[in-house]
Amino acid sequence: MKTETKDASVGAEEIVKVRPSLEELVEGPIITVDKAAVYIDLPPYGTGIIYGREFMAVRDLLKKANVGDLVKAKVVDIENENGYIELSLKEAKQALIWSEAELAIKDKTIFDLTIKDANKGGLIIDWQGVSGFLPASQLKPDHYPRVEDSDKDKILKELKKLVGTKIAVTMISANPKDGKLIFSEKESNPEERQEVISKYAVGDELSCEVTGVVDFGVFLKIEDGLEGLVHISELDWGLVEDPRVMFKVKDTVKAKIIDIKDGKISLSIKALKDNPWKAFEKTLKRGDVIKGVVIKYNKHGALVSIQEGVAGLVHNSTFGGEEKLKEALQLGKNYPFTVNLFEPKEQKMTLVFGEQKLEDLPTDPTHAEKGE
Repeated sequence: MKTETKDASVGAEEIVKVRPSLEELVEGPIITVDKAAVYIDLPPYGTGIIYGREFMAVRDLLKKANVGDLVKAKVVDIENENGYIELSLKEAKQALIWSEAELAIKDKTIFDLTIKDANKGGLIIDWQGVSGFLPASQLKPDHYPRVEDSDKDKILKELKKLVGTKIAVTMISANPKDGKLIFSEKESNPEERQEVISKYAVGDELSCEVTGVVDFGVFLKIEDGLEGLVHISELDWGLVEDPRVMFKVKDTVKAKIIDIKDGKISLSIKALKDNPWKAFEKTLKRGDVIKGVVIKYNKHGALVSIQEGVAGLVHNSTFGGEEKLKEALQLGKNYPFTVNLFEPKEQKMTLVFGEQKLEDLPTDPTHAEKGE
């Protein structure tokens, strides 16, 4: 939006001066270069000037400027006391950088940038004088810090090894207000990654090497540059509380692809093992009395195992609260239970403590879980 000011100094005739908007980017040729100021022709607005602090901020650049050179600058004052439009070359450069950043995100431009530093969360890189951040989660498998106990100091030590090296990255976020740029190495060559992933399909069975063990699962190397995740819920039919007990880095394991989405491959190890729930499909039903061992408490109640990999939930509400349930059911002990809900295909089961008649079972067999 342009600002208009009126000057009625010439008799009754009215002269309209068109002015640019504050912070607008304008462009024009240099008409005069002085020792402490540069004047720029900005038709139809008038004459712009870069001087004072704005001149000093870019004086080395302006030493090379010549009359006739086109200059793009940012308006910082629509009209000063001398009638000039005050301009900032430094602020214009910053505005152009953020404009270029938005375009780079849209075009998924690949940059080869040098890693300047590292912290416990990732890597610090520089782009056009602006400091950017590459989170560790956005690193490719070859660069991702694999430490067995997820120790942050060990992660930092591994990340420090990358300082000084160049890395191919794409920009995924730019926030000029906070001066933040976020990069990703994973998306540096999406076409190539998609080509690699296209070789695989859901249902494929693979022999993989364990590249990382974390709280939520296990990372497996499918091939060079391509990795998949086995979520903790897909490690085994039985309860898994700590994946590190079962797997170590460099272990070789067999896994099955269960999902490919958004360039990520999800794997399952338990899918290649016999499903223990199937053994009960035709033999167990609501109202049956079985024996089971209490293996874990959770926010809903107690998990009870009736066989390795098959567990049901005894809900707190059947005891009148969490404290009463824990008083009655001790971890590691066997008790008789009555089946209230059994859905083997969904791996869901709820239990009621003791031997109960069918007509006495709760009518709302909710809170069934998969023994997780």
